[in-house]
Amino acid sequence: MKQEDIYDLIVIGSGAAGMISAIVSARASRKVLLLEKLSTIASKLKATGGGRCNLTNTLENEEFMSRFGRDGRFMQDALAAFDHKDLISFLKEIGVDTHAPDGFRVFPTSHSSATIISALQNELERLGVTLLCSQKVQQIHHQNNQITGVQTQDNRYQAPNVIVATGGLGYPTLGAEGDGYTMASELGHKVTELHPAMMPLKTKENWGANCRADTIAKVELSVNLKKHKKLRAKGDLIFTKNGIRGPVVLDFAREVTPLLDKYGEVPLLLNLTKGMNEEQISQHIKKEVFNNPDASIVEHLSTLLPSALSNELCLLADINPNDKHNKISGASRAKLIQLLAWTPLTVTGHDGFKMAMITRGGINLKEINPKTMQSRLVNGLYFCGEIMNLDGPCGGYNLQWSFASGNLAGKLLT
Repeated sequence: MKQEDIYDLIVIGSGAAGMISAIVSARASRKVLLLEKLSTIASKLKATGGGRCNLTNTLENEEFMSRFGRDGRFMQDALAAFDHKDLISFLKEIGVDTHAPDGFRVFPTSHSSATIISALQNELERLGVTLLCSQKVQQIHHQNNQITGVQTQDNRYQAPNVIVATGGLGYPTLGAEGDGYTMASELGHKVTELHPAMMPLKTKENWGANCRADTIAKVELSVNLKKHKKLRAKGDLIFTKNGIRGPVVLDFAREVTPLLDKYGEVPLLLNLTKGMNEEQISQHIKKEVFNNPDASIVEHLSTLLPSALSNELCLLADINPNDKHNKISGASRAKLIQLLAWTPLTVTGHDGFKMAMITRGGINLKEINPKTMQSRLVNGLYFCGEIMNLDGPCGGYNLQWSFASGNLAGKLLT
């Protein structure tokens, strides 16, 4: 083997996690090779947030971890070493200014992922990291429980440390093939069931197609299955031609897609009235009727909801939207109020990983040391980013985790 093919560290994958791990390690004077199977680096990072690149958010670490669910505390050491403040400082250091226009989500001031990618690539070059594109890793080599290197389609590279930062299965057009899971499995690691997440959902009901013009704010979603009633979320929702999308749906999809695989369809209940209960809705309508007795019921409801949605809910309650309140039977009024408080929808499908921004599931966290990101099974093997069984909601959570875990893996090599 040529001397130039021997490294201290090989990083597989040039996303956020892979690039920062290579940078951090190279800053410690290690010889680093970064391998990317596509012809260009950071394809998925380029598409993040529609290209605007929501890097992180301003939550303190405890609250940040809680948004990932019961496994969130796995991130404690990584965030202690590199939280959102550290990420902002790091980016400033390599020439990227950031801001939080809404006080929560952090973006580059350019609102362009190209700014981030260019700065990271420049830092890789400055540090002398060897970057090779169009190099798909076919196998990670090991001997006596110790990493020894990798094999690509063109060459074999030697190193005592390998970081797997290949991401998940989302956006296969941007290179996601799940090859990192295969590599981990071949080395003895368990990979959980994998589900698409952060994506629109399809519904059995089609009336929402008539309500596509408006964003419904502060919708409360909950799963209407006996064993899963605790699953709920709140945020903005948009009806589509064949289902629902919007921030609350993208977040909630990570809970729904595993249930779809299990049950075939998932009934949901939606509170579309900003959390108002049936009594509050009834009082609101009575007040509107008192103030404007000649208005139709749909006009009264339009003080709560967009007119198109108000119209559809009237039809669901078997009410003529143009009827006045006093023309509607008591049973129909009760049905309408119930629908306003909790509107049923049935999720029946999705577009799979091709529309999924992230993957739910991954390498079993029990097999990874959270203090170093090193495998508990093979010395010199590290994981970072989405490949692990840890995923969060929209709002910079997953990208912050990628940077934090990549930083820890690159910093604490054996």
